[in-house]
Amino acid sequence: MPWLAWLLAAAALGVAEFFTLTLVFGLLAGAALVAAVVAGVGIGLLGQLVALALAAAAGLVLVRPVALRALANSPITREGSDALIGKRAEVVQEVTATHGLVKVSGEEWSARALDESHVIPVGALVDVMEIEGATAVVYPRELLP
Repeated sequence: MPWLAWLLAAAALGVAEFFTLTLVFGLLAGAALVAAVVAGVGIGLLGQLVALALAAAAGLVLVRPVALRALANSPITREGSDALIGKRAEVVQEVTATHGLVKVSGEEWSARALDESHVIPVGALVDVMEIEGATAVVYPRELLP
C-alpha cells in the first residue's frame, strides 16, 4: 500500500499550500499524486521516485512561472461606488467645498470639490477623485477662471 503513503503526503502538502499560498507545496502535492498513481499501477519504489521527481520538476519549472505571471497581470476590478473613482463627470449644479451635484456614468451624485477654494461652474467636466459615503469628491479637468 505505498500509494496510500503518497496520498497522505499529497494531503499534507496540500494543507501546507493552503497556509503558505506559494504554489510550491501545491505543485509538490500534485507530484505526490502522480507518484500515488504510479504506485497504484504496481511500479516499484524507484519508478515512484522518478515519477515524483519528473512531476515536481515539470510543475516547478514549467507551471509555477506561468501561474505567477498570470496572477501578477490579473486586472484589479472595482465594484460599486469604487468603480466611479477616476471617471469623468459633468457638473449639473455648481460644486463648492461643501455641496454640488454631478452626473457620472448616467447617475447624479452629490459632490464636493477636492480643493476647498474651487467653485466649479455648471457644465464643467471634472474627475472623480474619491467617494465619501454618497458624495463624489471631484477635481476640475481644466483650469478654472
